[in-house]
Amino acid sequence: MTWTAPEIERRNEPYVADERTMLQGWLDLHRDTLLWKCQGLTGEQLTRRTAEPSTLSLLGLVRHMAAVERSWFHRAAGAPHEDLYYTEENPDGDLNDGTAESAEADFATFRAECAKADAVVADLPLDHTFDTTRNRTISLRWVYTHMIEEYARHNGHADLLRERLDGTTGD
Repeated sequence: MTWTAPEIERRNEPYVADERTMLQGWLDLHRDTLLWKCQGLTGEQLTRRTAEPSTLSLLGLVRHMAAVERSWFHRAAGAPHEDLYYTEENPDGDLNDGTAESAEADFATFRAECAKADAVVADLPLDHTFDTTRNRTISLRWVYTHMIEEYARHNGHADLLRERLDGTTGD
């Protein structure tokens, strides 16, 4: 039997809330939107690169965002982590190495990484800071804002990929 990306009901962002709730709400909306752009597609469809010459695929975006979730939120919390999907020898493994056969597991990994990301920073204030490998000090607030921006950009890519794949459009 061929695996198909499940239906997703997107959560709405809060319209009135404290800052942390607002940031989390927008992040959750964007997480859901990426999966929503993939719903109903087979693993094979998810791996298609429909915007040549770009090598982006919907599955590549799901894998990339799982890796980004792990990287930023674990670094913010000072939690140990290994890179997901890529190495120095294969820096684009997240984007390029997904297969139709890996799609179901890759979606499960994405969901798990989002849950772990939320858990690892749950008790940290937005003003919590950490140092990056580029000798920058940044805050958890910056990480949330960056992740919302990263999802917004890649969800735009997902819009184009999906429309080229089967004509489906939407917000």
